[in-house]
Amino acid sequence: MVKSGSQRIGAALTTTQATKQTDSATGVPDALADVDTVVCLHGYAWPGPATYLIKRRLEAEHGLRALMFSYPSLRRSIDENAESLAEFLDSHGLESAHLLGHSLGGVVALRMLATLPVSLKGRVVCLGSPLTGSRAAEFVNTLDFADLFSSSLKAGVIDASANEWGREVCDTHDIGVIAGTVGRGLGRIVAGIKEENDGTIAVSETRLEGATDHLVMDVSHNRLLTSPAVIDQAASFLEQGRFQRD
Repeated sequence: MVKSGSQRIGAALTTTQATKQTDSATGVPDALADVDTVVCLHGYAWPGPATYLIKRRLEAEHGLRALMFSYPSLRRSIDENAESLAEFLDSHGLESAHLLGHSLGGVVALRMLATLPVSLKGRVVCLGSPLTGSRAAEFVNTLDFADLFSSSLKAGVIDASANEWGREVCDTHDIGVIAGTVGRGLGRIVAGIKEENDGTIAVSETRLEGATDHLVMDVSHNRLLTSPAVIDQAASFLEQGRFQRD
């Protein structure tokens, strides 16, 4: 049973890098081949149903069971939202499940795996997630009354990024990241991002040291939520531990 607050959650992580992928030389089956549930997490300031199109395509085109996890991204801390995710998994009896997070949702998924002793077998895909900091998030944090709506951004993105607190997750789970290069979005303007970006997050800000795979696609930050090509690539990684390349 999951405990919240000061009580830690579940048993120790048991998935290891040595057992999570197929050994093509020996023909040993992929240890994750039987994982058929995906939990989808929306991003910062997005509503709960934002991942509905992802859910629908994963189910209709890839035969996966997809659940949408909604969390208060504006007013709760990254750790509170990570605990809520762990409680959500426990409430559905999920010991095996993939995690797919858009933007901040990917950070929440990694935060749970990095800070809570949750035993979860599955892969993780981050779509346009700020894993090496975020100039757009730093700008949001300078606004008046930022304390009222940037709690999840501070500890998980601004004060310390996933590259500082989440690297060990790469030793226990397959982590795939998709970044966009269509720079249409307010974030590019207000944050002054000059390098390749998706309109909100720079490609360089999506890099996670030790990640299994990283793919750059011609989509904007918002389009990461709806592009059939992006969703198909995410499904490929969840199913096989790698993105498809020509």
